[in-house]
Amino acid sequence: MKFINREIEIKALKDRWAKGSSQFIIVYGKRRIGKTELIKQFIKGKEAVYFLADKRTSLEQLRELGQIIGDMFNDDILKSRGFENWLEVFNYIKKHKKGKFIFAIDEYPYLVEADRSISSVFQKGWDESLKDTGIFLILSGSSIGMMESEALTYKAPLYGRRTGQILIKPLLFKEARKFFPKKDFDEALSIYTIVGGIPAYILQWDPALSVDDNIKEKVFLNTEFLHNEVEFILKEEFREPKNYLSILRAVSWGKRKFGEIVNETGLEKSFLTKYLMTLERLQIIEREVPVTEDAPQKSRKGFYAITDNFFRFWFQYVFPYKSDLEIQRYDEVLRKMKESFKMLEGWTYEAVCRQMINDFRDELFTFERVGKWWEDNEEIDVVALNSQTKDILFGEAKWSQKQVGTNIYAELKEKAARVDWKKGSRKEHYILFSKSGFTKDMVELARRDGVYLIHKDKLVK
Repeated sequence: MKFINREIEIKALKDRWAKGSSQFIIVYGKRRIGKTELIKQFIKGKEAVYFLADKRTSLEQLRELGQIIGDMFNDDILKSRGFENWLEVFNYIKKHKKGKFIFAIDEYPYLVEADRSISSVFQKGWDESLKDTGIFLILSGSSIGMMESEALTYKAPLYGRRTGQILIKPLLFKEARKFFPKKDFDEALSIYTIVGGIPAYILQWDPALSVDDNIKEKVFLNTEFLHNEVEFILKEEFREPKNYLSILRAVSWGKRKFGEIVNETGLEKSFLTKYLMTLERLQIIEREVPVTEDAPQKSRKGFYAITDNFFRFWFQYVFPYKSDLEIQRYDEVLRKMKESFKMLEGWTYEAVCRQMINDFRDELFTFERVGKWWEDNEEIDVVALNSQTKDILFGEAKWSQKQVGTNIYAELKEKAARVDWKKGSRKEHYILFSKSGFTKDMVELARRDGVYLIHKDKLVK
């Protein structure tokens, strides 16, 4: 399995390890994001116990843990009888292991499901047995809400015990692209539009096949992992998966305002608010507001959007065509998706452009916030700003076969004039992104006006 990027996360763990003191680290993030692989990469070559929790009873899991730790300490008695409770685990480690040692428990929420008091037990075990042993304790979990409620929020049983936490996020485009070093920018963007930045999804992709063949063989085929992935996650995460399915379908089909989602799903407003907050916490959707808003949480301009690329693709091209796919009418579904898929790529390119401007900070300025702006029917794809220096960047992204000309720049300036952010005192910058390059006139105008031009992902000098 390829291990791509995660340099920041690995460095954070290594820096903590180098301190030599006891550490209690929380690692969390959505399913398939790469938490397990991160932990396994970190513990390579170190004295460590790795334990993957599951849905068995506490006693069954303690017996397995006894075998794992018994192997490490050559304790045949422990291997045969196992542990009776978790406090016994902590006391055993305290007695038998001194100095630097990693104890990693993956999918900790399963332990919580088996025993709701487990976090209080871990709190006691840390306070009374582990905190002065030099141990490096890692608790990892995919249930973001449960990891927060058990370890990170103020009222959490383990609050105040952790020495650090790492939230694992999806890979950016430039990071995901490293899985396919031989692919050109256009094909890499098509792949990212489909599988996004989730490592487990990326690894399903066969680089030897075309995009169409990968879609047919890896997504459309009903025996494949990706075909049923969205429904599996909804059933795994939620007690009421049908309601979440209904919400995500509505958002993916353009019902992005709160009221529109209410009308489309028929859900009561109070329930919908709770469901939307849960989906946001799981990083499946987000509430977007214009980046210039001073109080985003209170803004009435919010729209909901699916942030997980694969979820968006699945709701566009798998869910509506389940019947066709069941009888293997793959080419027919591919034909139906061709035109709209270009639009989906365009949306992805806009998001990638908002990611990319961080690569050009040295040429531009330090950003506080990056996003987009809209007002009525006007929208600007990329806006970055710094309220301290009053610098603001306006950008347009074009994923088309036409070169970008001076008319696009003129339109961008007109829209920028409508943005009511520090007017009269701000310093404006402009940037254009294009799949197909720029006209000669635009290149010359850009040099005169100091406009930044990005062809795909390269700065035009």
